[in-house]
Amino acid sequence: MTTAKYVLDTNVVSALMKGDPRVLSRLAEVGPAAVLIPQPVLSEIAYGIARLPKSRRKRELSTLYSRILEEFGRAAWTDEVSAHFGEQKAWTEKRGERLEDFDLAIAAHALAEKRVLVTADNKHMLRLPDLETEDWIAEVS
Repeated sequence: MTTAKYVLDTNVVSALMKGDPRVLSRLAEVGPAAVLIPQPVLSEIAYGIARLPKSRRKRELSTLYSRILEEFGRAAWTDEVSAHFGEQKAWTEKRGERLEDFDLAIAAHALAEKRVLVTADNKHMLRLPDLETEDWIAEVS
């Protein structure tokens, strides 16, 4: 098991729910205890499931979502997260590089928790100062 601690972005949780072998492999290496999922990620996943019509796929995704809720800890939205969010949003706007609020919120959770953000959205996330990222989807472990 590695000593690094991680926060998962929505695209990584989605890949996990799809059974992506790269994500499953890295997760097996680090262990679920090293991973937190921020509330905005859970909101995005819940929204994606809720907008699906009643179907077998929706039921399967709901079951997978429930398993994720059981297996992983949460990164709560704290005052420190709010401070990081405000700083990052102001910094990106001053540079003319706006990001979606949920992306900034997820990054703020990683910064507040002093963890590595696991994301496939490095194009946007790498612009944020002091944010360490890894891409478990593109990397071959």
